[in-house]
Amino acid sequence: MAFARIMGTGSYLPDRVLTNEELSQSLDTTDDWIRSRSGILERRIAADDEFTCDLAEHAARRALENAGRSSADIDLIVVATTTPDQVFPSTACLLQARLQAKDCPAFDIQAVCAGFVYALDVVSKYIESGAAKCALVVGAETFSRILDWSDRSTCVLFGDGAGAMVVEASETPGIRSTHLHADGTYAHLLQVPVGVSTAHSALAQGKAYTEMHGSEVFRWAVKGLSEVVKEALEHNNMDQSDIDWLIPHQANVRIITATAKRAGLSMERVVVTLDRHGNTSAASIPLAFDEAVRDGRIQRDQNILLEGFGGGFTWGSVLLTF
Repeated sequence: MAFARIMGTGSYLPDRVLTNEELSQSLDTTDDWIRSRSGILERRIAADDEFTCDLAEHAARRALENAGRSSADIDLIVVATTTPDQVFPSTACLLQARLQAKDCPAFDIQAVCAGFVYALDVVSKYIESGAAKCALVVGAETFSRILDWSDRSTCVLFGDGAGAMVVEASETPGIRSTHLHADGTYAHLLQVPVGVSTAHSALAQGKAYTEMHGSEVFRWAVKGLSEVVKEALEHNNMDQSDIDWLIPHQANVRIITATAKRAGLSMERVVVTLDRHGNTSAASIPLAFDEAVRDGRIQRDQNILLEGFGGGFTWGSVLLTF
Protein backbone atom coordinates (compact mmCIF):
# COMPACT_ATOMS: atom_id res chain seq x y z
CA MET A 1 0.00 0.00 0.00
CA ALA A 2 1.23 3.49 -0.84
CA PHE A 3 1.55 6.13 1.83
CA ALA A 4 0.53 9.77 1.38
CA ARG A 5 3.41 12.10 2.18
CA ILE A 6 3.74 15.88 2.05
CA MET A 7 6.44 16.78 -0.46
CA GLY A 8 6.08 20.54 -0.66
CA THR A 9 4.35 23.47 1.01
CA GLY A 10 3.44 27.03 0.07
CA SER A 11 1.41 29.95 1.36
CA TYR A 12 0.26 33.43 0.48
CA LEU A 13 -1.02 36.46 2.39
CA PRO A 14 -2.56 39.61 0.88
CA ASP A 15 -0.50 42.79 1.17
CA ARG A 16 -3.06 44.75 3.17
CA VAL A 17 -2.38 44.64 6.92
CA LEU A 18 -5.27 45.58 9.20
CA THR A 19 -4.11 46.30 12.74
CA ASN A 20 -6.08 46.33 15.97
CA GLU A 21 -5.34 50.02 16.30
CA GLU A 22 -6.97 50.69 12.94
CA LEU A 23 -10.04 48.67 13.91
CA SER A 24 -10.36 50.64 17.15
CA GLN A 25 -10.92 53.79 15.10
CA SER A 26 -14.23 52.47 13.74
CA LEU A 27 -15.33 50.04 16.47
CA ASP A 28 -15.98 50.24 20.19
CA THR A 29 -12.80 48.29 20.94
CA THR A 30 -9.11 48.69 21.74
CA ASP A 31 -5.90 46.91 20.89
CA ASP A 32 -5.72 45.59 24.47
CA TRP A 33 -9.30 44.27 24.31
CA ILE A 34 -8.65 42.33 21.09
CA ARG A 35 -5.26 41.01 22.22
CA SER A 36 -6.48 39.87 25.63
CA ARG A 37 -9.47 37.98 24.22
CA SER A 38 -7.96 36.50 21.07
CA GLY A 39 -4.19 36.95 20.92
CA ILE A 40 -4.51 38.70 17.55
CA LEU A 41 -2.44 41.80 16.75
CA GLU A 42 -3.16 42.11 13.03
CA ARG A 43 -4.64 40.28 10.08
CA ARG A 44 -4.42 40.43 6.26
CA ILE A 45 -7.28 41.61 4.07
CA ALA A 46 -7.62 40.83 0.35
CA ALA A 47 -7.74 43.77 -2.05
CA ASP A 48 -11.05 44.60 -3.69
CA ASP A 49 -9.92 42.94 -6.93
CA GLU A 50 -8.30 39.95 -5.18
CA PHE A 51 -10.33 36.77 -4.76
CA THR A 52 -10.03 33.33 -3.20
CA CYS A 53 -8.73 31.67 -6.36
CA ASP A 54 -6.03 34.36 -6.66
CA LEU A 55 -4.79 33.56 -3.16
CA ALA A 56 -5.01 29.83 -3.85
CA GLU A 57 -3.00 30.16 -7.04
CA HIS A 58 -0.12 31.98 -5.33
CA ALA A 59 0.05 29.37 -2.55
CA ALA A 60 -0.26 26.47 -5.00
CA ARG A 61 2.56 27.68 -7.24
CA ARG A 62 4.83 28.11 -4.22
CA ALA A 63 4.01 24.60 -3.00
CA LEU A 64 4.71 23.12 -6.43
CA GLU A 65 8.03 24.96 -6.60
CA ASN A 66 8.94 23.79 -3.09
CA ALA A 67 8.15 20.19 -4.07
CA GLY A 68 10.04 20.42 -7.35
CA ARG A 69 6.90 19.57 -9.28
CA SER A 70 4.98 21.15 -12.14
CA SER A 71 1.27 21.34 -12.85
CA ALA A 72 1.70 18.44 -15.29
CA ASP A 73 2.45 16.18 -12.31
CA ILE A 74 -0.85 16.90 -10.55
CA ASP A 75 -3.57 14.25 -10.81
CA LEU A 76 -5.93 15.56 -8.09
CA ILE A 77 -6.84 19.05 -6.82
CA VAL A 78 -8.81 19.59 -3.62
CA VAL A 79 -9.53 23.08 -2.31
CA ALA A 80 -10.92 23.68 1.18
CA THR A 81 -12.80 26.97 1.29
CA THR A 82 -15.85 28.63 2.78
CA THR A 83 -15.57 31.62 0.44
CA PRO A 84 -15.49 30.33 -3.15
CA ASP A 85 -15.24 32.78 -6.03
CA GLN A 86 -18.43 31.47 -7.61
CA VAL A 87 -21.40 29.24 -6.81
CA PHE A 88 -20.01 27.04 -9.56
CA PRO A 89 -17.69 25.93 -10.95
CA SER A 90 -15.68 25.08 -7.86
CA THR A 91 -12.63 27.10 -6.87
CA ALA A 92 -10.65 23.91 -7.48
CA CYS A 93 -11.75 23.89 -11.14
CA LEU A 94 -10.91 27.58 -11.50
CA LEU A 95 -7.49 26.87 -9.99
CA GLN A 96 -7.00 23.90 -12.29
CA ALA A 97 -7.52 26.16 -15.31
CA ARG A 98 -5.05 28.73 -13.96
CA LEU A 99 -2.41 26.06 -13.43
CA GLN A 100 -3.22 24.27 -16.72
CA ALA A 101 -3.40 20.99 -14.80
CA LYS A 102 -5.71 19.33 -17.28
CA ASP A 103 -7.92 16.26 -16.99
CA CYS A 104 -7.66 15.49 -13.28
CA PRO A 105 -10.41 15.48 -10.63
CA ALA A 106 -10.86 18.89 -9.01
CA PHE A 107 -13.38 19.77 -6.32
CA ASP A 108 -13.96 21.88 -3.22
CA ILE A 109 -14.56 20.81 0.36
CA GLN A 110 -16.61 22.94 2.75
CA ALA A 111 -15.96 22.19 6.41
CA VAL A 112 -15.13 25.78 7.39
CA CYS A 113 -12.16 25.96 9.79
CA ALA A 114 -11.73 22.17 9.80
CA GLY A 115 -11.74 22.19 5.99
CA PHE A 116 -8.05 21.56 5.48
CA VAL A 117 -8.09 18.58 7.84
CA TYR A 118 -11.05 17.18 5.91
CA ALA A 119 -9.22 17.82 2.62
CA LEU A 120 -6.10 15.98 3.77
CA ASP A 121 -8.26 13.05 4.80
CA VAL A 122 -9.78 12.84 1.31
CA VAL A 123 -6.43 13.25 -0.45
CA SER A 124 -4.71 10.63 1.69
CA LYS A 125 -7.41 8.09 0.90
CA TYR A 126 -7.14 8.79 -2.85
CA ILE A 127 -3.41 8.19 -2.69
CA GLU A 128 -3.54 5.15 -0.41
CA SER A 129 -6.10 3.51 -2.71
CA GLY A 130 -3.98 4.17 -5.79
CA ALA A 131 -6.53 6.55 -7.33
CA ALA A 132 -4.02 9.44 -7.27
CA LYS A 133 -0.25 9.79 -7.10
CA CYS A 134 0.37 13.53 -6.82
CA ALA A 135 -2.28 15.74 -5.24
CA LEU A 136 -2.48 19.46 -4.70
CA VAL A 137 -4.46 20.37 -1.58
CA VAL A 138 -5.21 24.01 -0.80
CA GLY A 139 -6.91 25.94 1.96
CA ALA A 140 -7.89 29.42 0.79
CA GLU A 141 -10.20 32.06 2.18
CA THR A 142 -11.35 35.63 1.68
CA PHE A 143 -13.22 35.47 4.96
CA SER A 144 -13.34 39.25 5.22
CA ARG A 145 -16.14 39.13 2.62
CA ILE A 146 -18.53 37.43 5.04
CA LEU A 147 -17.95 39.69 8.03
CA ASP A 148 -20.15 42.42 9.45
CA TRP A 149 -17.54 45.10 10.08
CA SER A 150 -19.72 46.70 12.72
CA ASP A 151 -19.78 43.51 14.82
CA ARG A 152 -16.71 43.56 17.02
CA SER A 153 -17.39 40.03 18.32
CA THR A 154 -16.53 38.58 14.91
CA CYS A 155 -14.83 41.05 12.59
CA VAL A 156 -11.73 41.46 14.76
CA LEU A 157 -11.02 37.73 14.63
CA PHE A 158 -10.74 36.83 10.95
CA GLY A 159 -8.40 37.42 8.05
CA ASP A 160 -7.64 36.29 4.50
CA GLY A 161 -4.94 33.96 3.19
CA ALA A 162 -4.08 30.67 1.55
CA GLY A 163 -1.86 27.67 2.17
CA ALA A 164 -1.10 24.65 0.01
CA MET A 165 0.59 21.27 0.07
CA VAL A 166 1.74 18.83 -2.57
CA VAL A 167 0.96 15.33 -1.30
CA GLU A 168 2.40 12.32 -3.10
CA ALA A 169 2.43 8.55 -3.01
CA SER A 170 5.46 7.33 -1.10
CA GLU A 171 6.95 4.11 0.22
CA THR A 172 7.74 6.00 3.43
CA PRO A 173 4.95 6.67 5.94
CA GLY A 174 3.62 10.22 5.85
CA ILE A 175 -0.01 10.78 6.85
CA ARG A 176 -0.41 8.14 9.53
CA SER A 177 -4.06 8.68 10.43
CA THR A 178 -6.95 11.11 10.10
CA HIS A 179 -9.87 11.51 12.49
CA LEU A 180 -12.96 13.46 11.44
CA HIS A 181 -16.11 14.43 13.35
CA ALA A 182 -19.19 16.60 12.89
CA ASP A 183 -22.31 17.53 14.82
CA GLY A 184 -24.85 19.64 12.96
CA THR A 185 -27.04 20.16 16.02
CA TYR A 186 -24.73 23.01 17.02
CA ALA A 187 -24.89 24.82 13.67
CA HIS A 188 -26.59 27.85 15.23
CA LEU A 189 -23.58 28.58 17.43
CA LEU A 190 -21.27 29.41 14.53
CA GLN A 191 -22.76 30.12 11.13
CA VAL A 192 -23.55 32.35 8.21
CA PRO A 193 -27.33 31.85 8.42
CA VAL A 194 -28.16 32.32 4.73
CA GLY A 195 -26.94 30.92 1.43
CA VAL A 196 -27.88 30.49 -2.19
CA SER A 197 -31.08 28.57 -1.49
CA THR A 198 -32.33 31.02 1.15
CA ALA A 199 -30.92 34.27 -0.25
CA HIS A 200 -34.25 35.48 -1.63
CA SER A 201 -36.26 34.83 1.49
CA ALA A 202 -37.37 37.63 3.79
CA LEU A 203 -35.29 36.11 6.58
CA ALA A 204 -32.10 36.56 4.59
CA GLN A 205 -32.01 40.34 4.54
CA GLY A 206 -28.79 41.63 6.10
CA LYS A 207 -27.76 38.23 7.43
CA ALA A 208 -25.11 37.05 4.97
CA TYR A 209 -22.44 37.48 7.64
CA THR A 210 -20.72 35.33 10.22
CA GLU A 211 -22.55 34.88 13.52
CA MET A 212 -20.90 33.33 16.55
CA HIS A 213 -21.79 32.57 20.15
CA GLY A 214 -18.23 32.90 21.38
CA SER A 215 -18.34 31.37 24.85
CA GLU A 216 -20.20 28.25 23.71
CA VAL A 217 -17.89 27.80 20.71
CA PHE A 218 -14.87 28.19 23.00
CA ARG A 219 -16.03 25.40 25.31
CA TRP A 220 -16.86 23.01 22.48
CA ALA A 221 -13.64 23.77 20.60
CA VAL A 222 -11.42 23.02 23.60
CA LYS A 223 -13.34 19.81 24.31
CA GLY A 224 -13.39 18.62 20.70
CA LEU A 225 -9.78 19.45 19.95
CA SER A 226 -8.54 17.86 23.16
CA GLU A 227 -10.42 14.67 22.31
CA VAL A 228 -9.05 14.40 18.77
CA VAL A 229 -5.50 14.83 20.05
CA LYS A 230 -6.05 11.90 22.41
CA GLU A 231 -7.77 9.92 19.64
CA ALA A 232 -4.87 10.39 17.23
CA LEU A 233 -2.23 9.46 19.81
CA GLU A 234 -4.07 6.35 20.93
CA HIS A 235 -4.71 5.22 17.35
CA ASN A 236 -0.99 5.41 16.59
CA ASN A 237 0.20 4.01 19.95
CA MET A 238 2.04 7.25 20.65
CA ASP A 239 2.20 9.59 23.60
CA GLN A 240 2.80 13.33 23.85
CA SER A 241 6.58 12.94 23.83
CA ASP A 242 6.41 11.45 20.31
CA ILE A 243 4.93 14.65 18.86
CA ASP A 244 7.46 17.22 17.67
CA TRP A 245 4.95 19.92 16.70
CA LEU A 246 1.27 20.63 17.21
CA ILE A 247 -0.23 22.83 14.49
CA PRO A 248 -3.72 23.82 15.59
CA HIS A 249 -6.30 25.80 13.72
CA GLN A 250 -5.47 29.42 14.50
CA ALA A 251 -8.73 30.64 16.01
CA ASN A 252 -8.00 32.01 19.46
CA VAL A 253 -4.86 31.88 21.57
CA ARG A 254 -6.87 30.86 24.63
CA ILE A 255 -8.27 27.84 22.74
CA ILE A 256 -4.78 26.93 21.53
CA THR A 257 -3.28 27.24 25.02
CA ALA A 258 -6.08 25.28 26.68
CA THR A 259 -5.89 22.50 24.09
CA ALA A 260 -2.11 22.21 24.41
CA LYS A 261 -2.38 22.08 28.21
CA ARG A 262 -5.02 19.34 28.13
CA ALA A 263 -2.88 17.39 25.65
CA GLY A 264 0.18 17.74 27.88
CA LEU A 265 2.13 19.64 25.22
CA SER A 266 4.37 22.60 25.94
CA MET A 267 3.56 25.78 24.02
CA GLU A 268 7.18 25.65 22.82
CA ARG A 269 6.05 22.76 20.60
CA VAL A 270 2.99 24.58 19.22
CA VAL A 271 3.14 26.61 16.01
CA VAL A 272 1.24 29.89 16.46
CA THR A 273 0.69 32.42 13.66
CA LEU A 274 -2.62 33.77 14.95
CA ASP A 275 -1.09 37.00 16.20
CA ARG A 276 -0.15 38.08 12.66
CA HIS A 277 -2.70 36.24 10.51
CA GLY A 278 -5.90 36.20 12.56
CA ASN A 279 -8.28 33.32 11.93
CA THR A 280 -8.00 32.44 8.24
CA SER A 281 -10.41 29.50 8.52
CA ALA A 282 -9.43 26.64 6.16
CA ALA A 283 -6.16 28.41 5.32
CA SER A 284 -4.85 28.67 8.87
CA ILE A 285 -3.28 25.21 9.25
CA PRO A 286 -1.40 25.13 5.91
CA LEU A 287 -0.30 28.76 6.42
CA ALA A 288 1.18 27.89 9.81
CA PHE A 289 2.69 24.66 8.48
CA ASP A 290 4.42 26.41 5.59
CA GLU A 291 5.80 29.15 7.82
CA ALA A 292 7.30 26.60 10.21
CA VAL A 293 8.80 24.62 7.32
CA ARG A 294 10.40 27.66 5.77
CA ASP A 295 11.83 29.05 9.00
CA GLY A 296 13.36 25.67 9.84
CA ARG A 297 11.30 24.64 12.83
CA ILE A 298 9.69 21.70 11.05
CA GLN A 299 12.24 19.19 9.80
CA ARG A 300 11.95 15.99 7.79
CA ASP A 301 10.97 12.87 9.74
CA GLN A 302 9.38 14.85 12.57
CA ASN A 303 5.92 13.89 13.82
CA ILE A 304 3.32 16.63 13.35
CA LEU A 305 -0.21 16.75 14.71
CA LEU A 306 -2.74 18.98 12.94
CA GLU A 307 -6.14 19.80 14.43
CA GLY A 308 -9.06 21.96 13.36
CA PHE A 309 -12.48 22.99 14.64
CA GLY A 310 -15.11 24.95 12.73
CA GLY A 311 -18.74 25.73 12.14
CA GLY A 312 -20.96 22.75 11.63
CA PHE A 313 -19.64 21.85 14.13
CA THR A 314 -16.84 20.08 12.26
CA TRP A 315 -13.57 19.01 13.82
CA GLY A 316 -10.73 16.59 13.30
CA SER A 317 -7.03 15.83 13.35
CA VAL A 318 -4.25 14.52 11.14
CA LEU A 319 -1.15 12.85 12.53
CA LEU A 320 1.71 12.71 10.07
CA THR A 321 5.44 12.27 9.69
CA PHE A 322 6.89 15.04 7.59
